[in-house]
Amino acid sequence: MTLTELRYIVAVARERHFGRAAQSCFVSQPTLSIAIKKLEDELGVTLFERGGQEVAVTEIGERIIEQSQRVLEEADAVKRLAGEHQNELAGPLKLGVIFTISPYLLPKLIPALRILAPDMPLILEENYTSRLAEMLKRGEVDAIIVADPFEETGIEAWPLYDEPFVVATPKGHPWEKQQAIQPCQLSEESVLLLSPGNCFRDQVLQACSELSSRPAQGHNLASTLQGSSLNTIRHMVASGMGVTVMPATSVGPGDESLLSIVPFSQPAPQRRVLLVTRKQFFRKKAIETLQQAVFCSGLSDVVMLEGEPKLA
Repeated sequence: MTLTELRYIVAVARERHFGRAAQSCFVSQPTLSIAIKKLEDELGVTLFERGGQEVAVTEIGERIIEQSQRVLEEADAVKRLAGEHQNELAGPLKLGVIFTISPYLLPKLIPALRILAPDMPLILEENYTSRLAEMLKRGEVDAIIVADPFEETGIEAWPLYDEPFVVATPKGHPWEKQQAIQPCQLSEESVLLLSPGNCFRDQVLQACSELSSRPAQGHNLASTLQGSSLNTIRHMVASGMGVTVMPATSVGPGDESLLSIVPFSQPAPQRRVLLVTRKQFFRKKAIETLQQAVFCSGLSDVVMLEGEPKLA
């Protein structure tokens, strides 16, 4: 058994395809296939179910590949720590961010990080929470920024900030004269939400329970009107399709000409934003610096947090 063979099986599990896995490992497909067959013979188990358009991982294969990922990470840590003066802030950091945070945090985070760690560029992945969690588990990203709750095992999670929600309405809407909106008032309006699968949609429905109960009451809801992104939704609202709920950091100066932004009454619905890594991720200084860069990023209308990581 070699580290190379372990890299091959991790790549196949990630790509679900021998050809793409071989390309990602910069070897020919026969070379990769022979090496994996040799490993299966050595272990006496079948790791992959061949056939069809996509390769399936067997039950024992899942466990072996998960352990192989940990072995590869530890081996990588040994290489990095071999140098006595190893600099954890040198070299790229692979960071995943969910769709409803990335466009608003990164333009402020990256300039701050460039000052704190100029030799640590970011390799960025923007995706849904579920996909980022899988990528973190497989070591495809080093850290992710997501919203709480985030229920996964084998992770460390640092709270970054609490972000209140606000209501966005078209210009001229009666609500723009109100000082604050009660969550229950949303049941009176056409409310635009992100498509299912986006955690911010779930957080809005949880905070404004009246929206979740509408289908049971037989209403033909505008809460079923969906947009693929917050940017799409804000333009639908500006055109008069209804109102929406947005995280405070997504509101920019350009919105003033399109929308009216009204706060919720206190205590306002909010979300907690987390920075998450695997427990075994060894570049702790890099994570601390990334956390510091968020604190220095100049985010407004949020409560910045500091503290020890939450283990799970």
